[in-house]
Amino acid sequence: MEQVAVIGAGAMGRQIALQCALRGFTVVLHDSRAESLGQAMSFYREYLDGRIAKGKLSAGDHDAALGRLRMDNALADAVKGAAIVIEAIIEQFEPKAELFRQLDVLCPADTLLTTNSSNIRGSRLAEATTRPGQVLNLHFFNPALVMELVEVVVHPAVPEAVIARAMDFCRRIGKTPVLMRKEVPGFIVNRIFRALTKEAVNLLEGGYATAEDIDLAVMKGLGHPMGPLRLLDSTGIDVSYLARMDEYLETGVEAAKPNDLLKQMYESGSWGKKSGRGFYDYAPKD
Repeated sequence: MEQVAVIGAGAMGRQIALQCALRGFTVVLHDSRAESLGQAMSFYREYLDGRIAKGKLSAGDHDAALGRLRMDNALADAVKGAAIVIEAIIEQFEPKAELFRQLDVLCPADTLLTTNSSNIRGSRLAEATTRPGQVLNLHFFNPALVMELVEVVVHPAVPEAVIARAMDFCRRIGKTPVLMRKEVPGFIVNRIFRALTKEAVNLLEGGYATAEDIDLAVMKGLGHPMGPLRLLDSTGIDVSYLARMDEYLETGVEAAKPNDLLKQMYESGSWGKKSGRGFYDYAPKD
């Protein structure tokens, strides 16, 4: 079975790694911080135990999945022999570009180098490598263990054989891929999501309605399972802010610039569920 290396043990990376392991792939999860790898393993045990308790996973499959997962905080060891690398680090261009420079040197010649970025185009990262035809976006959605969609985003240097390989990989790990043959920041889902959430934050900033009522209106009026502000809290205010800033700085389009309120929340550390407070308060109740 092909080996997958996932770089970044945060909320997305750890879930992508486990999804691959549950589908039979040998997986190495890399993070430079040993603490993050420890947190990922705790998450795995809790999640898999919960699946067993609900009757959705056997004890044998639990053990097999964990047996296919390895943690490694040395990048060179983590990507050695990998058929595909999935990058899931901070949503900023320079750290990603530096990582891709390293991956280009460390990985086998036929390794696919993919980014889970929700906004940064693969063609930009491809410029940091000597293998532009093997660099593309595989954009998973949070929570990656639940959400079926993966946006496969390619650029003109990516050949049809690589596209087919990427699409097949997504299907083999139980996901539904959609192909974008032309790049645009934000891709499909996030461009629509950003238009919705930008207007929701505009309404909140203007004092037109509370966060609760804005979310309730979208849920009951548009049939969405979760309101846009609650969803921003779930995906991470930091992730949304950095992605919007990256698009704004790249394109100069004023409409792409994050709301002032989103900027304030990012700078104050009010990043949603992960920080305990965003548009809503997630502090433990007494």
